[in-house]
Amino acid sequence: MASLAGKTLFVTGASRGIGREIALRAARDGANVAIAAKTAEPHPKLKGTIHTVAAEVEAAGGKALAIALDVRDEDAIARAVELAALTFGGLDILVNNASAISLTRTPATPARRFDLMMGVNVRATFLCSQAALAHLRRSANPHILNLAPPLAMRADWFAPHTAYTISKYGMSLCTLGMAEEFRAEGIAVNSLWPATTIATAAVEFNFPPAILAASRYPAIMADAAHAILTSPSRDTTGNFFLDEEVLRATGVTDFGRYAVTPGVAPFKDLFVD
Repeated sequence: MASLAGKTLFVTGASRGIGREIALRAARDGANVAIAAKTAEPHPKLKGTIHTVAAEVEAAGGKALAIALDVRDEDAIARAVELAALTFGGLDILVNNASAISLTRTPATPARRFDLMMGVNVRATFLCSQAALAHLRRSANPHILNLAPPLAMRADWFAPHTAYTISKYGMSLCTLGMAEEFRAEGIAVNSLWPATTIATAAVEFNFPPAILAASRYPAIMADAAHAILTSPSRDTTGNFFLDEEVLRATGVTDFGRYAVTPGVAPFKDLFVD
């Protein structure tokens, strides 16, 4: 498989979970990684900060830049992207991983939660992509990867959590539109989504323990992201990938190594038919 050695990645929400795992997978190739997330100080309930992940990236063989970033702040996004490009001499890959979740029905979704999901999910994806464009245009193999689901306009994916679905599908619509908008420039824009639930804090706090036990580790998403991000950008754009499908295409047949509980059938994620 191709390598990300010498490439520069800007990963939002990289202080834990899938973002952290994508950063570490790139670091093992010798990549430069800007770890852009809000958690700069230890959280009482959640492991990981931008600084602990930066140390892990360096230990894994990459170069790290820890950036405290609220992805709802337009000016801060612009400054963070410029800092990453200046530090590493350019930018090759943007991973829009930061996300907010509230699996609540309409009456139970206050305006502040609605605004948070729209701001962190769709708005930040749009603004981070916008800020990165000038640098991506100078890359030999530029990629934007959105951690967003395949688009399926089905009422049953909306009804239980309309606000959350709108925000995540907003990220997917960024993929749909930007892939075509920047196709001629060779900037790949794709979405990646897990076929099964992933053992992250979001699943731990929003789903029953049995679902966490039937989840897969974030490494499966990192391996799938690596396969996408090392592919030719002009040939790989406008796709709504599922992690398992991506890895099967690379020859992976044993997914048991990713299981939280070996032998337990994995639980399908939201938005997966």
